Amino acid sequence: MKSFKLLLLSTLTVACALPSWAGEPIDERMSADGLSLINIENLKGKVTIIGSDTDEVTIKGKLGESADRFVFEKSGNTLLAKVIEDKGYDYRNNDGGTVFTVKMPASLTMNFEGVSSDVNVKDLTGNVDVKTVSGDIEAKNLTESIDLSTVSGDIDSRNLSGKIRLSAVSGEIDDRNSSGRLRLKAVSGNLRSTSSAKEINLAAVSGDMDFTFGEVEELVISSVSGDVDGSLSLMNNGEVKMSGVSSDIALEFQEDINAEFRLTASAGGDLVNRITNDKVQRAKYGPSSKLNFSAGNGSAYVRGNVVSGEIKVSHR
Repeated sequence: MKSFKLLLLSTLTVACALPSWAGEPIDERMSADGLSLINIENLKGKVTIIGSDTDEVTIKGKLGESADRFVFEKSGNTLLAKVIEDKGYDYRNNDGGTVFTVKMPASLTMNFEGVSSDVNVKDLTGNVDVKTVSGDIEAKNLTESIDLSTVSGDIDSRNLSGKIRLSAVSGEIDDRNSSGRLRLKAVSGNLRSTSSAKEINLAAVSGDMDFTFGEVEELVISSVSGDVDGSLSLMNNGEVKMSGVSSDIALEFQEDINAEFRLTASAGGDLVNRITNDKVQRAKYGPSSKLNFSAGNGSAYVRGNVVSGEIKVSHR
């Protein structure tokens, strides 16, 4: 009998030492009273985050096979929702990771961090910061300060407003119906945007840019080897600054644009004017050229330079 009790105790001890939460449901809730920030962390899987007029935070889902446990705890004004991974798990087994949905008060600040975790976030009116590595990001109906970044994943955004920063390395960015202040940055991925933002900054290395903007006060475009194709209405006293190396940049303005144009090209680059009859002036010595002209009352300013590519300006 004594030997049996020792064996049973030993068996229970080993069982308790093993990860016991992997694959189990997640079902947590907490009052949002006193909360101002929610930090969410998920290494692998998919997370959906939804804002509403609720007065509590609820999380429902299922832990992946690689998960050890789920942490759901409050410290001061901050709530932490974090998946702790099993360090001994063989990640060559592709189980899809942990999947859960967070419902939270729309006005709270939300931060998310992940690695190979996809994120779907929508209907939040507080500040939003999302960072993942190989995961995709979907964002809809967000306001205030919005910062979304991924390395090899894609970003798909709809109806964002406020101070917006979207960044991807090898992934693509597709922004629709944004407003406020917009900054899009990619390395080898393409950028697409339809926006009514007044202040816009676009930067890419080898990716292409394709955009349709409304009335713009300030637009900055930086490209290395990618092509740029876009249209906008430049406000009086507004400014456009564009630069490229081996990029072809084509901008279409409104028909009654009022702006001074100062465009330069070097190393065999080309300049094309489809707004007025002013001609390109080519350097007497060397392959450089310049195009200076005024449209309307010249109140706005368009400046651009390209090395071996082309800048073409036209109006609708």
